[in-house]
Amino acid sequence: MTPIRSQRSLPRRRLLLGAGALTVSLAVGSTVGWNALDGAAAAPTPAAASAAGPATAYDAATRHDAEFNATFRHRFAKVRGVRMHYVTGGKGPALVLLHGWPQTWYEWRKIMPALAKHHTVYALDLPGLGDSKGSPASFDKKTLARYVHGLLRERIGLDSFDLVAHDLGGGVGAQYVSQFPGQVNSYTHMDYPLPGRKLPAARYRTFSWHMAFNSQQAIPEKLVDNRNDVREYVTAFSTQVAYGGTAFGGDRTRPPFTGREINEYVRTYSRPDVLHAGFELYRSLDEDERDNAAAARADTRTLLLTATGSLASTRPTLTPMLSNVTRAVEIPESGHWLAEENPKAVVREILSFTAKRGRVR
Repeated sequence: MTPIRSQRSLPRRRLLLGAGALTVSLAVGSTVGWNALDGAAAAPTPAAASAAGPATAYDAATRHDAEFNATFRHRFAKVRGVRMHYVTGGKGPALVLLHGWPQTWYEWRKIMPALAKHHTVYALDLPGLGDSKGSPASFDKKTLARYVHGLLRERIGLDSFDLVAHDLGGGVGAQYVSQFPGQVNSYTHMDYPLPGRKLPAARYRTFSWHMAFNSQQAIPEKLVDNRNDVREYVTAFSTQVAYGGTAFGGDRTRPPFTGREINEYVRTYSRPDVLHAGFELYRSLDEDERDNAAAARADTRTLLLTATGSLASTRPTLTPMLSNVTRAVEIPESGHWLAEENPKAVVREILSFTAKRGRVR
């Protein structure tokens, strides 16, 4: 197992996972304040957001981003007791973006302006994550897909849209397509093997130390106990699975995220409830395996995008659920973080695929 703490860090704690040892000292900071909004509504005013402080406000990363604010707005809507946060803007057919871990809607920031020239973009914070607040009934991806449906169909009122999902958000995306295929014009699935018939959850957890660690009951929350350690976890882990990182046989030391991106993820995951929700995404993999194995097979047109070298291991896990993978592409010189590592290639693939509306190849 790879240590994720440096020698200059706070006192270390060791957790044995399988045959290796993971050295960690992780952390959580203060809870984000929440503005009480019911139903689909605009975000709090800038003055109200500023009162919450730049380190805790939902728009901390975008408040002074003139390019962003010219096109996009933060919105909130209540779905089954969970107050969901999303960002929307642009013109054209609806395009929905679902993030992975340890990220938020902000993982799409680099590609949203280009997408918004052709689509009305909706970038969601998944239930319990990012600046969404409240706990869903469960963090299995079938349940989360139903909360997303409640937001998109019942609160926003979308009849149909193109769907893009990355990482564990891809687990939610695949379940959405299976449960509500008539609403999804096309689906883009990004770098996430699906647990199911071809990939049992137990085997899934052997692929990386972080999958085993994050799946442990209660232990991750006990070891993650201050904001600085959240920062080190996000920085070290993201570097390992970036192109040239140790997960790809390299020795990369530079994180794939900008300082602003890391700050945004640290801000949200430093909330104890959000950090817990992120670990629950992994603890529910066994349930995901059962749900995916039992899911209705959808024939929605699907684009698969993976990291360089990951296509052959990922595609077979999709086909039991998604029968119509019409295009599958490895993003050049990209590790797991496709939208950050090669945003131009990702935009090109998504827009080309969504433009083929109604055509099945």
